Amino acid sequence: MQTTYAMVKLSLYINMKILISFIRSTIFYTLYGIVITIFGTFTCTFGAILPIKLRQNVATFANEIIIKWLHLSCGIKLIVDGLENIPDTPCVILSKHQSGWETFYLQRLLRPVSTILKKELFWIPFFGWALYFMHPIAIDRGNPRKALKQILCQGTDRLSNGQNVLIYPEGTRVKPGVIGRYGRSGAALAIAANVPILPISHNAGHCWPKHSFLKWPGTIHVVIADAINTKNMDSRHLTEHVKNIIETAQKELKV
Repeated sequence: MQTTYAMVKLSLYINMKILISFIRSTIFYTLYGIVITIFGTFTCTFGAILPIKLRQNVATFANEIIIKWLHLSCGIKLIVDGLENIPDTPCVILSKHQSGWETFYLQRLLRPVSTILKKELFWIPFFGWALYFMHPIAIDRGNPRKALKQILCQGTDRLSNGQNVLIYPEGTRVKPGVIGRYGRSGAALAIAANVPILPISHNAGHCWPKHSFLKWPGTIHVVIADAINTKNMDSRHLTEHVKNIIETAQKELKV
């Protein structure tokens, strides 16, 4: 009898947590949709005539609003270690990819930045249309050889023009605790352009789960490691080195 009562009590508690999370997430997405629509429309309208740095400053202000609104509506806090490690000169950023959260936060933090992404994102109304004007490097993931050439060519151009390049080396979002296959394109680009690599770890997937409407309260912890000098390195060993730095930090992050 006591066991049954305990199970019912636990079930009610879990269902209540889900309900509260659903309500808070609905509130979050209400303003999220409004912000994306307004800033997406503005960027699509004026994006072609604004300089890239000003364009990113204006457009990613929406990202800042979204991050702050996420804190207020869903109780998601933020801790960032290592801001002092961000170089003053252009670099290649290799970051863990667990959710949609880091796509907003890192674009704002690291601007001017050109993100390597799948071209299908351009089809998303307002968000994708605005993304087009952010000067990303849109690749076809179904053609890896062509994608690598594109990353090296366009990435080198972006870096030489003063922009950072952001790459998610696992290629897609992974669940917390999962280690995907690290691609070597980011390391190859940094070596070719003779710029440092900036490794970034975080635990955003716990609060903003992959493919989930629900957002869960907690603290997202971002760790920005020391920049890595890529001189006299090869892409295979450099990729493995960056992977070890990111994944070691991942193990130490708390929810």
